[in-house]
Amino acid sequence: MVDSKHNTGGNIRTGVIMDPISSIKSYKDSTFAMLLEAQRRGHELLYMETADLSIKDGAAMGHMRKLSIRDNSDDWFTLGERTHGELAELDILLMRKDPPFNMDYVYTTYILDLAANAGVRVVNHPQALRDANEKCFITQFPQCCVPALISRSSAEIKAFVIQHGLSVVKPLDGMGGESIFQVRPQDPNLNVILETITDKERELVMVQRYIPEITQGDKRILVVNGEPVPYALARIPGEGDFRGNLAKGGTGKGIALTDRDYWIVSQVAPELKYRGIVFAGLDVIGDWLTEINITSPTCIRELDHEFGLNIAADLFDALEQVRQG
Repeated sequence: MVDSKHNTGGNIRTGVIMDPISSIKSYKDSTFAMLLEAQRRGHELLYMETADLSIKDGAAMGHMRKLSIRDNSDDWFTLGERTHGELAELDILLMRKDPPFNMDYVYTTYILDLAANAGVRVVNHPQALRDANEKCFITQFPQCCVPALISRSSAEIKAFVIQHGLSVVKPLDGMGGESIFQVRPQDPNLNVILETITDKERELVMVQRYIPEITQGDKRILVVNGEPVPYALARIPGEGDFRGNLAKGGTGKGIALTDRDYWIVSQVAPELKYRGIVFAGLDVIGDWLTEINITSPTCIRELDHEFGLNIAADLFDALEQVRQG
């Protein structure tokens, strides 16, 4: 549903950096929802992948292709000829490359720094992408979280599990439920799990006390320019799994935010705005914040469809207001 209150912004050049558009599922892709709204407003769309970026004589450069899209799951995009130019020619740049968050990703943010310094509105801000790791960032809000530990020490992690009982351990750079383990104090596989996930104590990981309410869903709460979307997508684990991630067989169900959800957002939102994080996805299980996703949060299309929203329009209202102001 398109709300007539939303602005239109012709003559705006909006770039996007994403995984190959040919590989997305357009009917549920949040980046695609953003691009649909930008195109509806008359923005010129320029498409890039991370391999298209470079720095020349101190300027952020990109091999760009004009992009037009259609809300058609069989035929959803057309790309024009590749041109080469400065990213500074853009007004808005959506950084929507999925994790893993590795050094190549970090190097990409250095290029985006130059674009941001040249006046491009990069979403989300490159420094925030570097600094606000989706797992580590929640440690700034301990009042919102269950007990947690970040360590590479198997002994420390075991002590945590003995103290808190059933726990969940996961890598700091993963997404979509990859390599998340449920561990118990007497689990005979605990040693090999920790050896594997820490790469024999070479990699930091996060361990959190297990939250039983996961059976009711891992809620994705979208926050646009500091304001929460009033509905969350509860991702309910599939049979025989404890992970709610849609990529791991979970099913999505839209639900209204609770008072506790709004309180969690109130704790986190000021820091999001301070860091230039215009679009974030907070993951909440029961009453507890478990992750803050800022690289490429999803669930726009599911919530739009279920509740007649246009979340991308709220995003571009904020971006166009900043540009005009």
